[in-house]
Order: sequence, then C-alpha cells, then structure tokens
Amino acid sequence: MTIAHHADASTLTDKEVLTWDGFGDAVRELATLVADSSFRPEILVAVARGGLIPGGGLSYALGVKLTDAINVEFYTDVEQTLPDPVLLAPHLDTESIKGRRILVVDDVADSGRTLALVLDLLQQHGAEARSAVLYGKPRSIVSPDYVWRETDRWIVFPWSAQPPVSGAQVTPTEG
Repeated sequence: MTIAHHADASTLTDKEVLTWDGFGDAVRELATLVADSSFRPEILVAVARGGLIPGGGLSYALGVKLTDAINVEFYTDVEQTLPDPVLLAPHLDTESIKGRRILVVDDVADSGRTLALVLDLLQQHGAEARSAVLYGKPRSIVSPDYVWRETDRWIVFPWSAQPPVSGAQVTPTEG
C-alpha cells in the first residue's frame, strides 16, 4: 500500500493559496467554461488524488452523474517528482469508454505529463477526451481545454494544506 504523502509548502514564500471558499468559486467558474463550450461530457474522470475533489465538484456543477477515477502517482514532495508518471491500481474500466465523451479533471497541469498520460490512454481506447484543471502552468506540455487560472507558482490547495490526521492527534471524548 502506498502511503499518502503531504507536501509541506510552509517555507515557500512565493505560492498560490486556494481557500475552500475560493475553491467553490473556482469550480463554478470552471464548470461555466465547460458548459459554455460545445463539449457535453458523458463521463467525468478524476485524476487521483489531486483531481478527486475538483472532479466531484465539477460532476455536480455540470450534472454529470457517470464518474470514475484514474490513479496516477507523479509528485513525491514540493517540486519533486518520480522520473515518469505511473498508473496505479485499481485501473480505469477502459472497456466502457469507447466512443464516449469524457472530461478528465485534475487540480493542476504542472508539467502536463500526468494529463498527457491520461488523455493518451483514453484516446487509445476510443474516447473523445478533453481536460479541465483548476490551474495551468506555462511549462505544461499539455494545454488543457478548460483552465480556471494560470500560474507559475507552487499551489497550496485547501485539501492538502495540512498534514494527514494520525491517531495520536485524535483525542477521545468522554461520554
């Protein structure tokens, strides 16, 4: 089992910080970009882990009930990655996507390598895939179809702004 790692960006001075309130606005604005286009997704695929929360928000905002996730590991710490993105099990059900319109959702297109891997995989299995991200970065090798904001800074998302909770941090209540 892979342990979920928290990247501590507290020492970075030049960073983009997204709050929970800002996230709510971002999802609605990103959904509006998709809705205003001619693309009508039938399925939403979130790139785990970063795309899970934005994907859930977009699925509701766009009214897309068919959702799935694809597990990719790439970042290991602040601005540190594996040599290449790696697909992790369980794998996406690729049998059911042929000919379907799929919106791939992630939190950020940083290098773009994760997004490229996922889009290529879906297209190889006959899907019409487009991508939506909260943040795009200028160095990304993929230009996402829908981007809420552009930045070249490290991004602190509200769901990863604090380290994971451990049993030692939880105090039992007396009842």
